[in-house]
Amino acid sequence: MSEKVTIKDLDQVVIRFSGDSGDGMQLAGNIFSTVSATVGNSISTFPDYPADIRAPQGSLTGVSGFQVHIGAEQIFTPGDLCDVLVAMNAAALKTQYRFAKPGATIIIDTDAFGEKDLAKAEFKTADYLGEMGIDPDRVIACPMTTMVKDCLTDSGMDNKSILKCRNMFALGLVCWLYDRDISVAFAFLHEKFARKPAIADANERVIQAGYDYGHNTHSSAANVYRIETKHKQPGRYMDITGNKATAYGFIAAAEKAGLKLYLGSYPITPATDVLHELSKHKSLGVTTVQCEDEIAGCCSAIGASFAGALGVTSTSGPGLCLKSEAMNLAVILELPLVVLDVQRGGPATGLPTKSEQTDLLQALFGRNGESPMPVIAACSPTDCFYAAYEAARMALEHTTPVVLLTDAYVANGSGAFKLPDLNAMPAICPPYVPEELKGKWTPYMRSENGARYWAVPGREGFEHIIAGIEKDAQTGVISTDPENHQLMTDLRRQKVERIPVPDLQVMGDADDAELLIVGFGGTYGHLHAAMDTMRAEGHKVAMAHFRHINPLPANTAEVLRKYPHVVVAEQNCGQLAAWLRMNVDGFSPEQYNEVKGQPFKVANLVEDFTRRFF
Repeated sequence: MSEKVTIKDLDQVVIRFSGDSGDGMQLAGNIFSTVSATVGNSISTFPDYPADIRAPQGSLTGVSGFQVHIGAEQIFTPGDLCDVLVAMNAAALKTQYRFAKPGATIIIDTDAFGEKDLAKAEFKTADYLGEMGIDPDRVIACPMTTMVKDCLTDSGMDNKSILKCRNMFALGLVCWLYDRDISVAFAFLHEKFARKPAIADANERVIQAGYDYGHNTHSSAANVYRIETKHKQPGRYMDITGNKATAYGFIAAAEKAGLKLYLGSYPITPATDVLHELSKHKSLGVTTVQCEDEIAGCCSAIGASFAGALGVTSTSGPGLCLKSEAMNLAVILELPLVVLDVQRGGPATGLPTKSEQTDLLQALFGRNGESPMPVIAACSPTDCFYAAYEAARMALEHTTPVVLLTDAYVANGSGAFKLPDLNAMPAICPPYVPEELKGKWTPYMRSENGARYWAVPGREGFEHIIAGIEKDAQTGVISTDPENHQLMTDLRRQKVERIPVPDLQVMGDADDAELLIVGFGGTYGHLHAAMDTMRAEGHKVAMAHFRHINPLPANTAEVLRKYPHVVVAEQNCGQLAAWLRMNVDGFSPEQYNEVKGQPFKVANLVEDFTRRFF
């Protein structure tokens, strides 16, 4: 064994933690992401939850994965294949090895590869490495379970609790392999387990043991690797998930507008974390109510908006179906409301832990009557903060419900988030009814931008009643007059159409591209990486990504008509493509569609686009 291991600098690395659901792979991955974010590395993560959440221990369907991509420069995806695969048991190795690059380093707990473990994972022989064609020289095999037990033998913890710490041993080993500062991991643990210091101490000891094991044995590795950030931007950073960023965006918007924030929500995967996060911030004027059902959640948020708060309701696709009646109520009341839809896989209960973009047409049209709503789609975990802020600003300034689309990929994934200066965020100015209209005001009088004036209850002289039946545009009383109904329908539509949104930006070879790649929402990183790869290969490629879907940017038609070939890539069967055809005369794009519950693979995008267009 050599006494010194060479430290090599890398531009990027992809690591995948995998094990049983309950083995703590998400926690290990999150801590490693946090450690990397604090040194300014660009990161992108992908938690891949098991298909069977309550699968038997050691079974193939119960494997949980967490992939993190760390870069010295800006990165856009969690990576197609990993450089390091941590497999905590035989089932994890069997199912996750397909995500490893040829020649990847494999870290395994040999204690979890016994005869019974191999049988559950459907290995046919005891030579599991040979059976899968894995080079033993690329494997760091160590008895993690045994060493964790030895490490915590005097801790007073029971055997079950001790075994829950195995993930921290793997984390310590990976921290050694990539020259990470484990003191940051220690700080994370002591904050997370502040009320259980004994648990924090035990996990700290195990991380240190894993790090020391790598350091003392060199763990069959020829090199230790370092990813040094090349272009550091001063600021305070944190590793943040999309759901947490969304929650923070709502809090920031409410504070900027000088309002209380109310969330009415029924817990539903994968949106529940937004409810959990906001419930922690009562000190910031946040009220959360876990409602009995989706309709109650939405209606209570509408009531909060009527009372003068920023009303928000959160859900996923199946819940959005149920909220549609209440959303229509918000449309006709013309009250500010943000409806967060964290999209997930499949119709009905479908694939609750998987990611898709299949709710777009529901967000645009899934209500009775003419009921237009602005639709915004966040494009990354960190962008969720700004998208939530923008959705809230739009709802408040234009007195309209707004649909904010994220998806399981961006909601559960994470990135390095530079904390913004709230003072630098755009102002939010709700159209409160001016005092000079006292005595003359009626409930459907409008501001210059077409927004219905907001009269918060309690203001003398502005008492009013609104409800779900159509109202007279002048008097605000119930009306069934056909001409008035036409007028009110037009006014609600025009109000949404006039909302100013930024122009569509074109990246890459904007002036002379042969191919324009178009997408929306969480596919941004994969499409951007595909464009970069193709340009590096000498192809003329550009990209336009929609954040604002309704209303569309004013230059949409100009951009889409500019290029010889346009391909709309989305994780559905063509919903954005259909919407663009409806709004751009004569536009007939090519399509790339996948509905697999998994993010795009950059390599697949590059192969398909190159074959079809070059």
